[in-house]
Amino acid sequence: MKKKVLSCVLASSMVAGILAGCGSSSSDTAATQAPAAAATEAAAEAATEAATEAATEAATEAAADGELAYKGTLNLMHYSTSEESEGNGGSDGFRTMIQNWQDAHPDIDLEQNVLANDEYKTQIATMAAADDLPDVFLLQGMNTKSWAAQGLILDMTDIIKDSPYYADYNQDYFTPFKDGDKLYGLPVLTGGTCTVVIYDKAAWKDAGFDKFPSTWEDVKKADEYFKANGYDGTIAFGNGGQWQANSDFLSTIGDRYTGKDWFQSIIDGSGAAFTDDEFVKALQFTADIFQSGIFNPDYNDVTNEDAREYFIAGEYPAFIGGNWDESYIAATLKEDDEEAYNNLGFAVLPQPADATQDPDSQNIGLGYAMAINSKVADDPDKLAAAVDFCYYVTGPDFANYVATNYALGGLTKVADVDLSSFSQVDQDFYDYSYVSTTPCEIYDSYVDPAVWSVCNTELQSLMNGDGDAKTVAADIQKAYEENYLSKLK
Repeated sequence: MKKKVLSCVLASSMVAGILAGCGSSSSDTAATQAPAAAATEAAAEAATEAATEAATEAATEAAADGELAYKGTLNLMHYSTSEESEGNGGSDGFRTMIQNWQDAHPDIDLEQNVLANDEYKTQIATMAAADDLPDVFLLQGMNTKSWAAQGLILDMTDIIKDSPYYADYNQDYFTPFKDGDKLYGLPVLTGGTCTVVIYDKAAWKDAGFDKFPSTWEDVKKADEYFKANGYDGTIAFGNGGQWQANSDFLSTIGDRYTGKDWFQSIIDGSGAAFTDDEFVKALQFTADIFQSGIFNPDYNDVTNEDAREYFIAGEYPAFIGGNWDESYIAATLKEDDEEAYNNLGFAVLPQPADATQDPDSQNIGLGYAMAINSKVADDPDKLAAAVDFCYYVTGPDFANYVATNYALGGLTKVADVDLSSFSQVDQDFYDYSYVSTTPCEIYDSYVDPAVWSVCNTELQSLMNGDGDAKTVAADIQKAYEENYLSKLK
């Protein structure tokens, strides 16, 4: 069986800030000032575009040739900590490429600020608010439109299109990093699911199921068996960071109720609303299923890292998380419990009884992109170094590394990777991720973080039995209108 792997190659474009001024005497009338101001603005814009085009071309050529004149400091901020990279193919590949690039460019001081994932999201937002972003950093899709509107991030459209790897890009992965026709980031790390049920096949067979159930009613029946046979519960889940219920659960359950066109309409601002009946049903189902008793009671207090330890310890026969959790669980069990490792199975979320859309959907994508601070454009040599860095850490070397070592992919295609070199577990997860399921979008890769802040906070309360789905939907819609729709008009 052959596998095509996707990875990401980045290119860069720039915005050069050249301002042209034109003065007038105090005797000028308003009638003469207005055309003069318009002419000045047009001239400044034209000069900026010309400078941008010239500097972009120079930086791209320098990066492509590997001829870097820059000898100073390049700031990089990301969340691929050493702990994160343990068993996480994307993070391991990213860190490996960073080190290789550093080794190849000893005259450039690559100054890294590496934070844990949750801390990274908070810190990068704080830096954006202060207009103090790093030179190169991981851009989350939901920040694209607002940061682009503020001029914080580089318009990378032309260089992406001029990239020698452009023909091999999976264009769908660019969607979270677009604002209109412009591209502001190059998808990075690996294309992996945010929603997978990881389960102990032997335990579920003992409970009477040859595979993980396709309905929640059967999961509830299995719950009775598991609790009567020494398990603490049936499914481990952690929503302590609040984002997990959104990314790892609601995005997929929502798709089961609304279908894909609904969320595309949310992104486009073309009529869909969070108060639509089908989305309200998805919220209500999420609240009901988490109060059904099949999950660990502390699901809103523990992280997904904590919850996956419940699964590894055998306290729960299933766990819901993302591809990063699968990597960690598989690596841990492979080292510590080979029998448990060989019994790993993967499944989509069961279908709610009243959902009418695709029962095989799971959300998958590249939620982050390499982005460049727009201020870097002021120094073409520094920009060339930033472009070169982005090329390398997301390019063919990265693609081959994660393909060969983890059976994972990203933005750029790598042909004919032989899956037979991987374990059955790796092959099964590849099939789950890229072959036998239907992709849907990850909610918080789009729109605006203010919207998801309201959603995540109130969803957590709803899962605890507080409030009602219609009120939560109305509050999300209000945040959507104020923080997103208003910016599209």
